[in-house]
Amino acid sequence: MIDLPLPPQPKLEVRDVQVRYVNKRTGAETVALDKTSFSVASGEFVCIVGPSGCGKTTLLNCLDGLRPVSGGQILVDGRPVCGPGPDRAMVFQSPSLMPWRNVIKNVMYGLEAQGVAAAEAMERARKMIELVGLGGFENYHPGELSGGMQQRVNLARALVIEPEVILLDEPFAALDAQTRELMQAELLRVWRVTKKTAVFITHQISEAVFLADRVIVLSSRPGRVKAIVDIDIPRPRTLEIKHDPRTIELERQVEALIDSTVTAEQIFAAAGD
Repeated sequence: MIDLPLPPQPKLEVRDVQVRYVNKRTGAETVALDKTSFSVASGEFVCIVGPSGCGKTTLLNCLDGLRPVSGGQILVDGRPVCGPGPDRAMVFQSPSLMPWRNVIKNVMYGLEAQGVAAAEAMERARKMIELVGLGGFENYHPGELSGGMQQRVNLARALVIEPEVILLDEPFAALDAQTRELMQAELLRVWRVTKKTAVFITHQISEAVFLADRVIVLSSRPGRVKAIVDIDIPRPRTLEIKHDPRTIELERQVEALIDSTVTAEQIFAAAGD
C-alpha cells in the first residue's frame, strides 16, 4: 500500500467563526458573522467581497486578533489566534501615519516596538522603502506626500516587520481611480517579491478579480461564505488584463453572486440613507 502525501497545512484557517455584538444600552444582539469557514494557502492572494454590512471588516479584525470571535476558531499555521501577533500585519484604509515622523521613521516604528536595534531597523526600512517605490523620499513627512505615496508608506510599515500574513482593509478606497489602479499593479509587484499570504477586503469587484487567486463572496448579514470563485487569469498580471473577456466574465460572475445576497430590506434601507 502506497501512503499518499498529506495535503499541505493551510497558512490561515477560519473555522465556523461567529461574531455577535450586544448593545450595552438595549441588550439587543446582532450577529455579524455566522458559521464562516474558509482557508488560505501559503503565498495565496485572497480577496473578500460582499454587500455592505456583511462583516468583511469585522472578519479582518478577527484575523488580526483585534476582535475576539464569539464562536469557532481562527488559526495561523495551525496555531489559534488569541490576539495580535508579529505573524500578521494590517494595512488600513487610512494610512494613519505619524505626521511628526518622516517616511523612514514611520516605516521603522514597528521594528522599534519589537526592540530591533536602530541600525538594523533603519537598514530594513530603507530596503522596504525601495521595494515600494519610494526611494529618495525617506526624509519626507506625510503631509508632503500624495495619497498614493502615503499608502506605499503604510504598506512598507506593515511589511517591514516580516509578517507571515498581510491583511488589507480597502487600502485604496480613498484614492482617485487612476491612482487606485496604479496602486493595484504596484501591490501585485510587491506581493510577487515578498511572497506573503494576503487577505484583501474590497467593495470593488474589478479590483478583487484583478488581484486575487480566489475571491470569497460573503452573504448579507450575518456574513457567511456564499461562494468561492477561482480566478484563472494568468500571472503576472498587468492592468491591460482588465479588458480581457475572461476578466470581464469573472467580474460579472462575482457581481451576480453579490447581487443575489442582497435582500429587499437592505435595498430599501440603502435607498433611505
